[in-house]
Amino acid sequence: MVKTASKKTSANGANPKPRLGQNFLVDPSAARRIVEALGDISNRIVIEIGPGRGALTDLLIPQAKRVIGIELDRVLAAQLRMNYATKPNVEILESDFVTAQFPSMVGRRPGPLHDLRPTQPETVDVVGNLPYYITSDIVLRILELHRNIERAVIMVQREVADRISAQPGSRDYGLLSATVQLFARVEKLFTLPPGAFSPPPEVHSSVLRLTMAPRLEELQVEEVTFIAFLKLAFAQKRKTLVNNLRGQYDLAAIRTALKAAGLRPDVRAEAISLEKTAAVFRALQGA
Repeated sequence: MVKTASKKTSANGANPKPRLGQNFLVDPSAARRIVEALGDISNRIVIEIGPGRGALTDLLIPQAKRVIGIELDRVLAAQLRMNYATKPNVEILESDFVTAQFPSMVGRRPGPLHDLRPTQPETVDVVGNLPYYITSDIVLRILELHRNIERAVIMVQREVADRISAQPGSRDYGLLSATVQLFARVEKLFTLPPGAFSPPPEVHSSVLRLTMAPRLEELQVEEVTFIAFLKLAFAQKRKTLVNNLRGQYDLAAIRTALKAAGLRPDVRAEAISLEKTAAVFRALQGA
C-alpha cells in the first residue's frame, strides 16, 4: 500500500484504475507510529520507499541523519524535490526500489558534489507503505540486501502481514513466511483501517518491523541453494514434501532425510520449522 496519484476522469466519465495502484496515508498518528518504530535514527541513513506526498518524509527529515526517498512516480518525485529543496539531508530519486543499484544510491550525497565524494559503506534503515501489486518483490529485495539493511518498517496488506509473520503449522505459513524468517526477526506492530488512507482501499493494512538477523550460518545452509530448495519444497502447497522434492531428488534419499529429521513421510512443507527444513536440505545435499 502506498501513496497514490490523484484519480483522473476518462473521456467516458469513468474513473480509471490508479496507474500505480497507490493509496496515500493520511492518518498523522499512524505516520508518527511508523517513524517511531524505526527507533533512534539520528545517526542513520533512512531509505523511504514511495514517499508520495511526504507524510512520513516530513517526520523523518528532522530525526534522521539522511533521508533518501525512492519515488517511482515522476510527478510526485518532482513535487517532493521542490518541497524539500531547502533541506540539506534529503535526496529524492526517481527510481524503482526493486531495480535501483543500492551501492550507488547510498553512496550519493545531496548537493552538486555528491558524485565526487566517496563514502564508506554503512547499513541503512528502510521505511515505506508498500504498493499491494508489488509487495512481495519489494520484500524480497529488502531481504536480498540484508547485509546493507539493519531494519525495515513496512506497511503491507493485512493478509500479507499474516503470511509473513505466520508460524509453521498455521494456515498462512508458506514460502514467503519461511524466506522472510530466514533473514529477519518479524514483529507485527499494528493494523490500520481503510479510512487511514486516501482513497481508502478495500482492505486493512498492517505495519511490520523486520530486524535483519540472517540464520544461514546457524542453519548451516548456503543462501542461494537453500532458497531454491525452499521454492521447490513449497512449489505446490497441497502436495506432500516428498512429492514436491521427488522431481529433483531420489525418492529413497528423501525418505531417509525425513526420517533422520524426525518427520513423517506424508508431511507438508508448511508444517515444518526452518530448523527441520534445513536438516532435510543438508541431508539431501550430502546424499
